[in-house]
Amino acid sequence: MANREHDSWLNDIKWDANGLIPAIAQDATTDQILMMAWMNKTSLQQTVETGEAVYWSRSRQKLWHKGEQSGHTQQIHSIFLDCDSDVLILKVTQQGGIACHTGRLSCFYRQLDTSQEAPQWQTVAPVLQDPETIYSNK
Repeated sequence: MANREHDSWLNDIKWDANGLIPAIAQDATTDQILMMAWMNKTSLQQTVETGEAVYWSRSRQKLWHKGEQSGHTQQIHSIFLDCDSDVLILKVTQQGGIACHTGRLSCFYRQLDTSQEAPQWQTVAPVLQDPETIYSNK
């Protein structure tokens, strides 16, 4: 049975209409932004309880323990709530050095190049491991 007083910190969060909040995973050592995902109350509670990131998958409509297939889990160091109470930052250690399903350290690997007449997205980070090898046999 849930202890309402123990869970009152969850009421300080401004959940969106779907009961979600964006969560930004940031490397606890380098401060590099690794990824953004969504959390609901259950995923945030499980994250706090387990010390590992658990998100809400909007596409699969289910909880998603980061790294459940790849082994690239995120160990939580601290969790921050922004001034508007509607965005979280999770300071993490990224196991395996890969946060992105594309096999890169960060999901933010494309940068807008505005040096030409027509701006273009440029890939600026290498694939560290082929996604086929990460997700095969899992």
